[in-house]
Amino acid sequence: MSRIAKYPVELPKGVEASIAADSITVKGPLGTLNQHLTGDVIINQDAGKLQFVVANDSRHAKAMSGTLRALVANMVNGVNKGFERKLTLVGVGYRAQIQGAQVKLQLGFSHDILHSMPLGITAECPTQTEIIIKGVNKQVVGQVAAEIRAYRPPEPYKGKGVRYADERVIIKETKKK
Repeated sequence: MSRIAKYPVELPKGVEASIAADSITVKGPLGTLNQHLTGDVIINQDAGKLQFVVANDSRHAKAMSGTLRALVANMVNGVNKGFERKLTLVGVGYRAQIQGAQVKLQLGFSHDILHSMPLGITAECPTQTEIIIKGVNKQVVGQVAAEIRAYRPPEPYKGKGVRYADERVIIKETKKK
């Protein structure tokens, strides 16, 4: 069995989990998330804790127990506190603006890029060169940040592009004559 699945997921105050035959739903102050379940893992709820038990002795079931525990822990954390990802724009003339449910990016192309946000995801720009993406679903927040970064990833010679705030770009030395 996965070692991570042995640890229970604690439900903080204000967060409720309801387990059906094929899904688990977690409700909290920031929203509701749903996760489909396979028959490989059994979830037991008692005293504000969720325990994950392997249903059969297959290798797939043992692997899924840890995966499902991590997904449910992220769901509980998301509906309680939420997730955010910060992006930084590095380059002359690189800017970002929020226009309703879209982010307008000026990244040195001949045209502006409009990236629309999925349902439940919000973006804000404290400055013209910072974008903060917030939401309750960790997977969707990370995917939106990766899509925005993919428009102009940081290049290795000057470091220009869209990067994560905690990302370190290793600058290459230019070719000498």
